[in-house]
Amino acid sequence: MFRNAVITGACGGLGQALALRLINQGAHVALVGMNTSTLQTLAALAPERCRIYTPDVSDAAAMQAVANDWLQVGTPDLVIANAGVAGGFDTTEASDLAVMRRMLEINLLGVATTFHPFLRAIQDSGQAAALVGVASVAGWRGMPGNGAYCASKAGLIAYLQSLRAELRPSRITVHTISPGYLRTALTAGNTFAMPGLLEPDAAAHALLQGVAQGREHIVLPRRIGWLSKVLSLLPAPWHDRILLGQPRKPRAGQAGATPIPGLDTRSP
Repeated sequence: MFRNAVITGACGGLGQALALRLINQGAHVALVGMNTSTLQTLAALAPERCRIYTPDVSDAAAMQAVANDWLQVGTPDLVIANAGVAGGFDTTEASDLAVMRRMLEINLLGVATTFHPFLRAIQDSGQAAALVGVASVAGWRGMPGNGAYCASKAGLIAYLQSLRAELRPSRITVHTISPGYLRTALTAGNTFAMPGLLEPDAAAHALLQGVAQGREHIVLPRRIGWLSKVLSLLPAPWHDRILLGQPRKPRAGQAGATPIPGLDTRSP
């Protein structure tokens, strides 16, 4: 059982489900997100064990300030970098270049800025701890109309591989989570088929159980991983033709698109 956890993206479906489970298990939980009302509701479940923070996760100084405060509570044995955004992408649209930049800042850089201020304290403590990065099966292969998101998650998977290798000699483990489709705000606007759609609480249970068991790669649900691998065996032209026939994820500003905090769509 984890006793001290930090969760970014704690307002969203998976993050909220993870926070609820950890709070109910008796852990001290740093709740990091953008929706103060949601965070306050979670913290009210165990006010003596929770603190709320609302930084931009890609801002290293802001995340350092979070760590400085939370480390007064104790050194975490679980850091979950879950904050993420999604949205369609079109390279022909100048405004979408800002979408890619912001998505990379949150989905990729935001994981490093989440781990960084806690890592040295964990190393100095000598305790066992788990660093968890929430990537996606979308990081396994690029999909039409989703280039920014796929790139951010593919980069995250590679970053976590590197970090895992660096920390092998220590008691710190690094875990890559690759969800398929979860029933959250990020998928609410999707108009295409979402096989294996998973409820956030079921995903949170599987994630925490897998991390506790030491599994370095966790796919949610497992069957979506097998489906993705089977599709990847097809010749690339066939695979692309199948995907080209699917509706695309809404781009920023289109109906069904999810907000991207801090997005500036002015042409670069």
